[in-house]
Amino acid sequence: MAFEGVDGAGKTVLARIVSEALRERFPELEVLQVREPGGTSVGEKVRKILLHWTGKVCNLAEVLLFATGRAQLWEEVISPALQRGAVVISDRSAYSSLAYQGEARGVGAAQVWTVNNIALQGNWPDLVFFLDVDPEVGLGREDEHDRISSEGLALQERVREGYLKSWRADPERIVRIDASKSLKEVFDEVMEIIFERFGWHNDPS
Repeated sequence: MAFEGVDGAGKTVLARIVSEALRERFPELEVLQVREPGGTSVGEKVRKILLHWTGKVCNLAEVLLFATGRAQLWEEVISPALQRGAVVISDRSAYSSLAYQGEARGVGAAQVWTVNNIALQGNWPDLVFFLDVDPEVGLGREDEHDRISSEGLALQERVREGYLKSWRADPERIVRIDASKSLKEVFDEVMEIIFERFGWHNDPS
């Protein structure tokens, strides 16, 4: 499963606390948390370029760099984990590229989908939580801005539109969550959906 949304939506925090909660509730279950871009030696180098490079990175290069890191993460980390029976929780996924590069950058969803489908060998997340929040609120939550989030509100508004398009196209896979609510409210809603979706019992006794 993956957590998605504009910058400052709460993806990183939710991915962490949901992972911790599942490990506590099911100690026999391997719960692997990953992040994009990153998670491998290749991915972390790609992350530095994408988020902290001070030079120009063209839009198509962004698409290909994200897909490069994603391909390595799938092959090296996620695929072996799934084969072991692990639950993988990702802070961002290919849906980020559809929103940021496909929609906000104007590369086009079809091209971005094709590139990432190749990188993922057709393996997209089974469940995606779209943490929907006003982009202005999201940016205001961030203490620091990376290369992409520093481009400001207009970009993030287009990103949100990209997520909304993905959600409308596949509402069974992508669950929209009102991320303007308190962290506890969002967490409780996410956990309820996870237990229902996977047929697990949310009974700590």
